[in-house]
Amino acid sequence: MFEFIIEIVRSVLQPMHMNDHQVELFSEGAAFLSLVLLSVLVYYLARYIIQRTIFVFIHRSSWEYDDILIKNKVISRASYLVPSYIISTFAPNALPGFPKAFDFVQDTIEVYVIFVVMLILSGIISSIHDIYNTFEVSKSKPIKGLVQVVKIIMYIIGVLMIIATIVGRDLTTLLLGLGTLSAVLMLVFKDPILGFVGGIQLSQNDMVRLGDWITMPKFGADGEVLEITLTTVKVQNWDKTITTIPTYSMVTDYFQNWRGMQESGGRRIKRHVSIDMESVKFCTPEMIERFQKFHLVKDYLLSKEDEVKAYNTVNKLDTTVLVNGRRQTNLGVFRAYMLGYLRNHPDVHQDMTLMVRQLQPTEQGIPMEIYVFSNRQEWVAYENLQGDIFDHILAVIPQFDLRVFQNPSNNSISRLAELLAANK
Repeated sequence: MFEFIIEIVRSVLQPMHMNDHQVELFSEGAAFLSLVLLSVLVYYLARYIIQRTIFVFIHRSSWEYDDILIKNKVISRASYLVPSYIISTFAPNALPGFPKAFDFVQDTIEVYVIFVVMLILSGIISSIHDIYNTFEVSKSKPIKGLVQVVKIIMYIIGVLMIIATIVGRDLTTLLLGLGTLSAVLMLVFKDPILGFVGGIQLSQNDMVRLGDWITMPKFGADGEVLEITLTTVKVQNWDKTITTIPTYSMVTDYFQNWRGMQESGGRRIKRHVSIDMESVKFCTPEMIERFQKFHLVKDYLLSKEDEVKAYNTVNKLDTTVLVNGRRQTNLGVFRAYMLGYLRNHPDVHQDMTLMVRQLQPTEQGIPMEIYVFSNRQEWVAYENLQGDIFDHILAVIPQFDLRVFQNPSNNSISRLAELLAANK
C-alpha cells in the first residue's frame, strides 16, 4: 500500500520538474503521513473495541477488583501501544529511501513506548494500592509512602532509559556515570528519602494509622489523620481545616495519639473545683442528721459514724473537746457524696479509674479533682457530660456548708463598698 502511495505521488510530482531528492522527500513523506493517519485510525478502532467488549464485560462482572483497573486506566493506556506497533512495523516500507529518518522514527517510537509503559506500570501500582486499601490491614499498615517510592524509582529508571535512547548510550554506562551526581541526587531527594524512612518507622512501630485522632501543637494539628504519604501526613482538624505535617517530623517531634483512648471505650474527665478553706469544718450532730437525708451518703455516714465512735470509745478520748478523737468533716462527706454520685452515673465508665481526690491546697483554695472516664467518647457528648457533672457539683456544694472559691469580681467589690458606706 505504501509503495503504491509513493508511486502515485511520484507520478504527480515528476511532471512538475522537481529534482529526484524532492520527489522522494514528498512521496515518502506522504507515505509516512498516511502511516501515521492509519495508526491513529487503528488506535481509535482498538479503543472502541475495548470499550464495547472488555469494559462492558468488566462492568457486568461481580469481581470488584477489575473495576479498579478501569479506574486507574490500565487497560485504556495499553491501547496507546497500538499506534507505536503499527508505525514501527511499517515505517521501513514508508521510508525506504531515508534510513536516517527511519532511525529517528524508531528512536522516537522507543521513547514513546517507554513513556507509555511507565504510565501502564503506574496504573498497575495504583491498582495494587487500591486493592490493598480494601483490606482491614490497610488502616493500621498504610503503604502509600512505599507505593510513591516505587513509582519514583520506576520514573527515574524510565527517564534514564529515555535519555539512554536519545543519546545512544547503554543504560548500564549511563548509570555508572550518575555516580558522580549522587550528592546532588541526595540533596534533591532529601525530603522523599527522609519521608520514606519516617514512613517505615511510623508503620513498623504502629505510631499512627489512618483515622487516628492526633494532636501536634508544633504544627497546630488537632484532628483525624486523613492520609499518610511519602513526604507528608495530612490531618483534618476538628474545625475542618487541613494541617500538613512532614512525615519525618512525626518521628523526630512530639505528638499525641488518642487511639488508646478510643479503643479503651472511655474518655478521661480530669477537672477540679476549688473549695474555700474557711468553709471546711467538723460535722455537728445536726449536720450529720441533715446529711443522712442525702440518699447517696446515707450508708456511708452510718458506717463511718459507727467507725468513729468505736475508735473514740476504744481509745477513751474526750470528745467534748473538738480536737480530740476522730470526727467527720463536711468536706469528707462531700467527697463521699461525689464518689457515690459518680458511681451511680450511667455515663461514667465503672470499670476504669474513678476517684475524687484533694490536690495540694493553694492560695486559691483546696482543689477537689474529679478523675473518671466517660462512656461517651464523641466530643459533643463528652463535653455535655462533663458540663452536667460540674453543674451538679457547683449546685450541691452549698448543701454541705461549703463554698466555692473564686476571686472577687467587680460586682462583689461594689457591694462591699456599698455595705461599708451604709455602716458609716
